Amino acid sequence: MSDSAPLTTDHPGQVASATPPAPGRSSRLSDRGLAVAFTSPALLLLLAMSVFPLLWALYLSFTDYSATRGGTAQFLWFENYTAILTSPQVHQRALTTLIYVAGAVTLQTVLGFTIAYLISRRTHGRGLLTTLFLVPMMLSPVVVGLFWRFMLDAQFGVINSMLGSLGLGQVEWLTRQRTALISLILVDTWQWTPFIMLIALAGLTAVPKYLYEAAAIDRASQWFQFRTITLPLVWPLLLIAVLFRAIEAFRLFDLVYILTSGGPGVSTETLSFHVYKVAFLGFNTGTASAYGILMVLVVIVLTQLYLRYLNKLKED
Repeated sequence: MSDSAPLTTDHPGQVASATPPAPGRSSRLSDRGLAVAFTSPALLLLLAMSVFPLLWALYLSFTDYSATRGGTAQFLWFENYTAILTSPQVHQRALTTLIYVAGAVTLQTVLGFTIAYLISRRTHGRGLLTTLFLVPMMLSPVVVGLFWRFMLDAQFGVINSMLGSLGLGQVEWLTRQRTALISLILVDTWQWTPFIMLIALAGLTAVPKYLYEAAAIDRASQWFQFRTITLPLVWPLLLIAVLFRAIEAFRLFDLVYILTSGGPGVSTETLSFHVYKVAFLGFNTGTASAYGILMVLVVIVLTQLYLRYLNKLKED
C-alpha cells in the first residue's frame, strides 16, 4: 500500500485552509443583524410610548369613552369631531390660541434677532452676554409661572410697586381680560426669546466675513449690508426657529395653568388648556381624544406647508 501524498504548498509559510463551514451557519452576526439587534430596543420603546398611545387616542376619539364610567364604550363614529368643529366655544379658544401664538412668536422673533445682531457685533464679552440671556430659557416653566405670578400680583407685585413709585396707576395684569392675555404673551416672550436669539446668533456668526469686506470696499452702507447680506443668509435659519417656537406655543399649557388658569372667564383659555378641562375635569375622554387628534392634524398640515415654503426659498 502506497503512502498518502503529503500536503504541500507552493509558498513556504502558507497554511492550508480548513474545511469551509456548512452553508447557512455563521459564527458571527452580519452587519444587518447587528443593526437590528441594537436598534430594536429603542424602536420597541418608541412604539410603546409614542405610537401606541396615539393609535389608542385615535380609537377613543370615535367613542363616548369616559375614564370614570364603567362598561364598554359606545362607538360614535364622527360625532365627536362634528361637535368640536361646530362648537362656538372651540372657535373662541382657537382664536385665543391664534392670537397668543402670533403675538408671542412675532415678538420673540423681533427681539431675539435684534439681541443676536447686537451681540454679534461685539468683540469682547460675547460669551458672557449670551450666557446671561440664556438663563430664562433654562428655568422650568412652572418656576417661571410662579415667579411672574408673584411679580404681576395686583396688590403685592413688584411691577405694580414700581409703577406706584413712578406715580403711575396700578394695573390688574392677571385679573382683567384685556391684560391677562398680554401678560401671558410677555411672560412667554421673556422665557423663550433666548431660543430665537441663540439660533439667530449661530446664523449670524456663520456669515462669511469676506462678504462684508467686499461690501465695505464698495462703500456699501450698513443698512445695505444688512438688507442684502445679513438678512438673506440668516432668514432660512430664523424661519426654522420660528417653526419650532410656533409648535411649542400652539400647545402651551403650563404657563396658562400657573398664571391664569384660563381666566378671567375664558379669556386666556387656549386649546391645550381646554383639552385638559374636558379630559380631567369633565372626564370626557373620547371628546378630549378627538381634540388631541385634530390638534395633531393641524400641526402636521401647517408644518408641511411651512416646510414647502422653506424648500422653495432654498431653491430660489
